[in-house]
Amino acid sequence: MIEEKIVKLLIEKKLHISFAESLTGGLCASKIVSIADASKVLDESYVTYADLAKVKILGVDSDVIKKYGVVSGEVAYQMATGLHKITKSDVCVSLTGLAGPTDDGIHEIGTVYVGIYYLGDCLVKCFNFGNLGRNIVRENAANSVLELAYEVISCEK
Repeated sequence: MIEEKIVKLLIEKKLHISFAESLTGGLCASKIVSIADASKVLDESYVTYADLAKVKILGVDSDVIKKYGVVSGEVAYQMATGLHKITKSDVCVSLTGLAGPTDDGIHEIGTVYVGIYYLGDCLVKCFNFGNLGRNIVRENAANSVLELAYEVISCEK
């Protein structure tokens, strides 16, 4: 399981991880917590489902949300870097997207933007999981972001 590999790698590297989740509603953090010794690597995470929560908790600029939309790379970036400011975690992962069943008129259902802050750098990536159903999109997003986080953490810094 990818979450087990992440926990082991973070322990080995003496790193901590935090999550700022929107559409996944805490699934990523829950997957990490399901692994023994998760308390050694996960200190805090947030479900910032509403736009206002992203602004109030993570410091996302409301003008950025207005300009690019909440489902955007710009918002994922600000979520991840804002999470780092409040948690000081070595790895800060953010997710924002559309799980369905309705779209926002701009993006297709299944569009997910991820931000991964890792030791000073922030990677932003867009996934599209298609209109497979709300919970399948959420599960696919959580699994894909954990795979991506593992790849990022595995890189030497």
